Amino acid sequence: MTAAAPMRTKALLADTTTVTLRPRYEGSNICTWIGFKHVNYLVEEAVLIHFAGCGASARLLYEEHGLGLDIVSLDTRILHAFHMDDEAQAEVVPDTSDGDTTLGFKVTLYVARGGSSLKAVTATVRVALRTDTYLETPGQPPGELARFATERLGAGAPAAGVVPVPELPADADERAVLAALTGGRNAHAWKWTIPYPYCHFTERLQLSGYLRLMEEAKDRFVGARGISIKTLLDDRKWIPVVPRSGVRITGEAMMEEDLYTVYTVEEIFKDLTYTARMDCFVLRDGALALTATGRIVHGYALIENRRDWRLVPFDQRVLDAIGGKASTP
Repeated sequence: MTAAAPMRTKALLADTTTVTLRPRYEGSNICTWIGFKHVNYLVEEAVLIHFAGCGASARLLYEEHGLGLDIVSLDTRILHAFHMDDEAQAEVVPDTSDGDTTLGFKVTLYVARGGSSLKAVTATVRVALRTDTYLETPGQPPGELARFATERLGAGAPAAGVVPVPELPADADERAVLAALTGGRNAHAWKWTIPYPYCHFTERLQLSGYLRLMEEAKDRFVGARGISIKTLLDDRKWIPVVPRSGVRITGEAMMEEDLYTVYTVEEIFKDLTYTARMDCFVLRDGALALTATGRIVHGYALIENRRDWRLVPFDQRVLDAIGGKASTP
């Protein structure tokens, strides 16, 4: 058995990692373009490789030190689309200040186009090291990483941009909770029981699970507004495109808890894009607790052929649906 490489915490906090990655086949849902969720998976994978290259792999941190590597914030801009079989050159640059309690990284993905290397994606990532409390008490974390260890995700998370949590009437049922979360808003919400495939480290929902929920929220929202993904594909060969997405964990959601997800349209920019906020809550002891919040920017593109697409402005039908108005005859 080969001995594990020594942990190089100085490199983890200072050195740049460059790695070649390829988006997964699963992420190609429309023609050969890769969806935003799998672009974010590339960012996540690049950060995990950076940790592993510094002798601090997610497996070692958990098995030897009882620390779960949790991405708790991910903000991504997509400048150029990835296609099936593209290779991404990922650059991970540490970005952690002395007073930080989470590890920060700036990630850039490059893609080859026409003989040139284009900056395709930029992302900022924050990582927390969650002390495992499910199994026996672990040993002490490595000295240099002790300040990043936390007993609960979201502890000390900044309040900026967090939605106010509505109060519930006594003995509120599912319908009352959903009404409280959507009342007076241009929003869609649903209740969902967290399954184990969305979780990690035995008990809690992980950030990639929230990305899957963000994708589902869009799908449910447009379906409820009469402009489902398939409807616009069949009617006019339009597909949704995402120039930016972000998710931040503000608390913990546990396996088999009921999660209430709210997708709220915040802004429609002219007739080109709209920004929606996703908020996720669990109901504990009769009160709602926010576990994650995020935003996603959507536009639409016309499929021109099997290889190319171009952005198109919203028409009145789509504007009315997104804006929550009755469609114009």
